[in-house]
Amino acid sequence: MTVDNSHKIKRVVIVGGGTAGWISAAALSKFLGNVVDIELVESASIGTVGVGEATIPQLIRLNTTLGLDECEFMRETKATFKLGIEFSNWGKVGDSYLHTFGDVGINLSNLHFHQYWLRSIQQGAKTSLWDYSLHNTAAYQQRFAHLQKVGNTSMGGLAYAFHFDAGLYAKYLRKYSENAGVKRTEGKVVDVQLRPDNGFIRSIKLENGQEIHGDMFIDCTGFRALLIGNTLGIGYENWSHWLPCNSAAAVASESTEPLLPYTKSTAHSSGWQWRIPLQHRTGNGHVYCDQFMSDDEAIKILLNNLDAGKIGDPRVLRFVTGRREKFWHKNCVSIGLSSGFLEPLESTSIHLIQSNISQLIGLFPHRDFSPVDISEYNRQAGEEYDLIRDFLILHYKQTQRTDSDFWKYCRTMPIPDSLQHKMDLFAESGRIVREPKDLFRDSSWVQVMLGQGIIPKYHHPLADRITDEQLKEFLANVKNIVDNTVNKLPAHSDYLNQYCLT
Repeated sequence: MTVDNSHKIKRVVIVGGGTAGWISAAALSKFLGNVVDIELVESASIGTVGVGEATIPQLIRLNTTLGLDECEFMRETKATFKLGIEFSNWGKVGDSYLHTFGDVGINLSNLHFHQYWLRSIQQGAKTSLWDYSLHNTAAYQQRFAHLQKVGNTSMGGLAYAFHFDAGLYAKYLRKYSENAGVKRTEGKVVDVQLRPDNGFIRSIKLENGQEIHGDMFIDCTGFRALLIGNTLGIGYENWSHWLPCNSAAAVASESTEPLLPYTKSTAHSSGWQWRIPLQHRTGNGHVYCDQFMSDDEAIKILLNNLDAGKIGDPRVLRFVTGRREKFWHKNCVSIGLSSGFLEPLESTSIHLIQSNISQLIGLFPHRDFSPVDISEYNRQAGEEYDLIRDFLILHYKQTQRTDSDFWKYCRTMPIPDSLQHKMDLFAESGRIVREPKDLFRDSSWVQVMLGQGIIPKYHHPLADRITDEQLKEFLANVKNIVDNTVNKLPAHSDYLNQYCLT
């Protein structure tokens, strides 16, 4: 019996390297390497953005799926562990809270822990929700260890992610991909040829005259969006009216001790500054809106707030927050910055790369490129972008700051109805209703809502099923479990040295 393979995709061409290109190459080679030929085209003369050095726990899933050894990965990328992000001066100047990766406290009788805590403060208690957070306590004591579960309790262990050098990660995945059979071609794309019959991409032409044909093309060309935007003309949804920052000044600085197991995000007069500790240096940047602040002023604020001497000179990046109207069109799929840009406030950039390539593998097409598959991919990718967008807007909208025109704008700007509904629901009785495609868990929404100053009017009536004495005992027990567990953890720096550097 003869098998007809004429309907199968045979060649995938990835245009552009960097983190997006090499994550795409690694994932495709892992799952489809014996089915399709994969070629990645990149030019050493075209730089990558490369400022994203903080991640969220989903990266562990990608690394595990690829079969990467965590110790080797951390050595190769100069990584440290990350338990969350500290937000300072966001709700009010002087305020600070940690958005951690784990649940706070212990849920009881199918009711979230924060509802019991709400009942206690409505009765006059003076505690903070974060007093009951394993992650918060460990982070501020600079402690860390792999911990799946806390003893014989129902409290989960430490959920973590990484700070790493994104450029080194791309190199690490390049080696992985090439060992898996991915062909790398050096060259700058100067022309894109379309098929005259259907407008699909037929080939790309390089500066040296070489022409590379493919059945499917992955656009990883960053903000240029060479294929999906410039060639196929897919438009861009501009979200700058909700997320007004459009510039970033970035610079590395010398490493300092202690090596904090969390990212810092400190709000300034017209934006915010990140601090990301790596093994060999610290990543820093100032995200701002150039309508409210000049580049010179932004750079001055950045340099004045470094913890150590700078390495090199700051560079300024421009961006427009938003996303493509379509992520997949004809035989081209955009991955990474060619798809859209959401500022690195919650470290979502690399997650969106891995999420999109995972969705593509799940909907990998035949050569006829079914419109149904393409439509479903665009629906899933678009919904995820929209939900992350709302979570980021929450940080800006829910502020009490009136000390600058920037923050006054953020306080009063109209926001999507989808976010307003979530805020109203939480403000009433602390309820969170999570959408299936929402990257952020209930505990993330709770921590940011409370951290930004939304204190619910009521607690859930189900929290009244226990007596006042039982409530007091329950909260005290949770606090003891947290404190006793963290006291036994090693220092983050010590654990890092023992775990992956020896």
